[in-house]
Amino acid sequence: MGRALADQFREARLVFEEADDALGESLSTLIFNGPAETLTLTENTQPAILTVSTAAYRVLSSRGLEPSVVAGHSLGEYSAHVAAGTFGFADAVRVVRHRGRYMQEAVPVGIGAMAAILGLDAASVEQACAEAAMGEVVGAANLNAPGQVVIAGAAAAVGRAIERAKAMGARRAIPLQVSAPFHCALMKPAEERLAPQLRALTVTTPRVPVVANVDAQPKADGASAIDALITQVSAPVRWDDVMQRLLQDGATSFVEVGPGTVLTGLVRKASRESKSAHIDAPEHLASVEAVFKS
Repeated sequence: MGRALADQFREARLVFEEADDALGESLSTLIFNGPAETLTLTENTQPAILTVSTAAYRVLSSRGLEPSVVAGHSLGEYSAHVAAGTFGFADAVRVVRHRGRYMQEAVPVGIGAMAAILGLDAASVEQACAEAAMGEVVGAANLNAPGQVVIAGAAAAVGRAIERAKAMGARRAIPLQVSAPFHCALMKPAEERLAPQLRALTVTTPRVPVVANVDAQPKADGASAIDALITQVSAPVRWDDVMQRLLQDGATSFVEVGPGTVLTGLVRKASRESKSAHIDAPEHLASVEAVFKS
């Protein structure tokens, strides 16, 4: 993950070096060489994804390929703010290390769960969760696209919500392999622990609007950006609303930076007319350049 970018582009390599310096350890070695069981611990995964995403962005930026607006899904909102200049990368990588640790510590492994509900609208998913709660936490955590909602909460309540969603006509309900139930009320302790560190960051006015997960509204100043990042820890990611806001504001071309192509797929679900590409390796650069030129 990210190794080819670091090998080929100096600007990417410098990002990995900056992450190592910021954390006082060789995160880059873990990213490049594993072991996988250590890299997949959320306290390592979060700074790793931020680092690879920022490295990919810096490759684009060095070629004059700059966005007019940015957004990021969950952790990706930090990458978006780094790209927008709201706060520095070194500060961000330290904060997300704590974010990952606090989120994991908020709920012991096995106590919480998440599941993807496919083929049911968001209101029906929320109804299924309400009927399944029985005094426990369960609700929508990621509203990714119409008919694609991820739920999170107490494991037993998530199990009941899965069965209720199926009874209501969900096409599929898939338990997810996750270490904690992210973006639900069970994450409140993590939110409260992270808030002082986020508020201590040196922030500036973003160079371009950053559309936030929590309300799909652009954050044009550092203070509102930090508020949104704090709330985000225990609030649903309203990605479908984010996409609709971007499209309504005139976005027609989208570039996903960092590992994977999940967001590229969600762009295509939101708008078949929009152009999209992703970059997490050197061979993707040409397709990204084509999107910028279109």
